[in-house]
Amino acid sequence: MSASHELQVLDPATEEVIAVVPGATVADVDAAVVRARAAQRHWAAAAPADRARLLRRFAAVVDQHVEELAQLEVREAGHTIGNARWEAGNVRDLLDFSAGGVERLSGRQIPVAGGLDITLLEPLGVIGVIAPWNFPMPIAAWGTAPALAAGNAVILKPAETTPLTALRLADLALEAGLPEGLFQVLPGAGAVAGNALVEHPGVAKIVFTGSTRVGKQIMAACADRVKRVTLELGGKSPNIVFADADIEAAAAATPMSFLDNAGQDCCARTRILVQRTAYDRFMDLLGPAIEGIVVGDPADEKTQMGPLISRVQLDRVRSYVADDAPALRGSAPEGAGFWFPPTVLTGLAADAPAAVEEVFGPVAVVLPFEDEADAVRLANATDYGLSGSIWTRDVGRALRVSRAVAAGNLSVNSHSSVRHSTPFGGYKQSGLGRELGPDALTAFTETKNVFISTEA
Repeated sequence: MSASHELQVLDPATEEVIAVVPGATVADVDAAVVRARAAQRHWAAAAPADRARLLRRFAAVVDQHVEELAQLEVREAGHTIGNARWEAGNVRDLLDFSAGGVERLSGRQIPVAGGLDITLLEPLGVIGVIAPWNFPMPIAAWGTAPALAAGNAVILKPAETTPLTALRLADLALEAGLPEGLFQVLPGAGAVAGNALVEHPGVAKIVFTGSTRVGKQIMAACADRVKRVTLELGGKSPNIVFADADIEAAAAATPMSFLDNAGQDCCARTRILVQRTAYDRFMDLLGPAIEGIVVGDPADEKTQMGPLISRVQLDRVRSYVADDAPALRGSAPEGAGFWFPPTVLTGLAADAPAAVEEVFGPVAVVLPFEDEADAVRLANATDYGLSGSIWTRDVGRALRVSRAVAAGNLSVNSHSSVRHSTPFGGYKQSGLGRELGPDALTAFTETKNVFISTEA
């Protein structure tokens, strides 16, 4: 049994300690599972309309606290205030959306001889959600909301650096009237609380968002126990700009396609692929756009990009960018805080580390391509396949390239990948399974088949 430890929560913009939170032990996880199993039995037995009503009430309470949650996210994660408000609103919207699925979670009637065959969708039990630090609120809700709607209990382990909004959401769930023990938050170290959730026989499924390396470890541990798992892992997404595109619009949209959340986004379009005949024009436009990005105090309404989450992450990003590397560079504050300027590396080989590995910071590479086949080849030349963008005025090309690029979420003449009402997930080493969208609840159910004989 592990000893308790404390988690220090830092403001990434100032490096100030803003909170100290007790870390959960293995014994804490055991006790939480006992509470969750008891609460889940009553929750699953409740009328669907009652479960839906409570989830909508939870959404309404979150809505009343959007600004409070957003300000907390600014402090603990360094997110810009505009992003943080969107994130809190996304939690609210996903709870509402999931509540709408409670009374529509229906099975099927299958034609068979000699009787009636029906399927029932039943909750799995207790779900362990292990959330990341890059989008603490919304990604926690991606697993929690549909799991609760499907009749499960949830134990959420937030990232060690960003536990505060998760803890507050647990308070708001109780305020909304959700039963004690149904939704619990256990901050703690991944090697302690996270592993305990993964290994616990009373936890039916793990939902993990994080690095591919850790995702593989969790998948292996779950395989040993035949435990269900959903994994949303890394990305190295392409931003493909064809010469027939609106080059001005594509260049103007490119900076925030990889600088949102300081590049700490698995959907970040960090591989900018530009058709050679449009390359010079695109680069002439991109330089000023990068230089114009406002980097600074995340609480300032005008700020477009804040700091990185930690010193560890800052050092990782720095390791990919030599001081004398050819690049388009923006500016960032100096002094306290984990700051790194917007950077677009030029002149790299297509297989250079920064071109194929997930940097998870405000760094992109730009590579020229010759034609459609070359664009697809470059887009797929990575172990990841999460997201991407295609810029073209040719609808046929947009469809052909969308079919050819191995990624789970693509957008045409846009960088918008994520909506609570549409499926989200990756190909290859970007993950396993899908979250969000109309089928999200079924990922937290077991299908039971029942045959009823009608023969005399």
